[in-house]
Amino acid sequence: MRHDMSEDEEAPSQEGASSSFTRMKASGRWHCGKYRLNYGKRPLIMGILNVTPDSFSDGGLFLSRSKALDRAVQMEEEGADIIDIGGESTRPGSLSVDLEEECRRVLPVIEGLAGRLRIPLSIDTTKAALASRAIDAGASIVNDVSGFTYDPEMFPLAAMRRVGLVIMHSKGRPRTMQRHPRYHNLIGEIHKFLSGQITKASGYRIPRNRIAIDPGIGFGKTVKHNLKIINHLGSLSALGVPVLVGPSRKSFIGEVLNLPPSERLEGTAAAAAISVFQGAHILRVHDISTLVRVVRVADAIKKERIK
Repeated sequence: MRHDMSEDEEAPSQEGASSSFTRMKASGRWHCGKYRLNYGKRPLIMGILNVTPDSFSDGGLFLSRSKALDRAVQMEEEGADIIDIGGESTRPGSLSVDLEEECRRVLPVIEGLAGRLRIPLSIDTTKAALASRAIDAGASIVNDVSGFTYDPEMFPLAAMRRVGLVIMHSKGRPRTMQRHPRYHNLIGEIHKFLSGQITKASGYRIPRNRIAIDPGIGFGKTVKHNLKIINHLGSLSALGVPVLVGPSRKSFIGEVLNLPPSERLEGTAAAAAISVFQGAHILRVHDISTLVRVVRVADAIKKERIK
């Protein structure tokens, strides 16, 4: 896809920022370092590249650098718009990985891809020290499953380095997040958290056009919660930034279909298509070629036009 270049918008002042975001519509271009991703033209596909031994679906498959590089190249060829690289599993029950081990896993992969791919690289981490080194190596997006809450240096880093941000909602930490998660108002609480984090980002003079949000499917949510989130994505679009959704092979699909992760492609496709209809701008998935086609058709039906 075309990655257009333009200048960042000025960030609004923190005072009154929340109400201004609620009124605004997304601009259509996500500014990520030197890249300008046109999610206004069609939904974008973010390819998942886990260089971990224990991720729930593909742990160990791409742990070696050569396999990870080959897979990233393949994903670009299949139509991915972004490659999201993670070195720490965040599956339910997982334990944290120390900084140096996470760096050892991801940095050689980012360095090997930075001059090889035409699409931007995203680093999936909650650690500012790793994010900084990943940006040095060639990453243009920071995808933080904690919503930029674990590490207080994350927002200052993102502001200084002018990268794209994915602010995700989660409830609890991966080790315990699936132990009976409860909400008084699921959609309202997610909306409030994400709106608040956008406001915090504006306080660091991070422009709205560099922010994407993710409601956090599977992160402190029951099956019913996940189904409801996908069915009510439109309420998050009102925040005026692109909405990213990551349903790929997740346990709620397994519960509906009674199938293991390796057999959840059709369920993922259904969730992705409905997410597009409900307002998703970016789909984070494992199975690139199939989901590119699914999303293209869903988007064409929604818009009643091919391009």
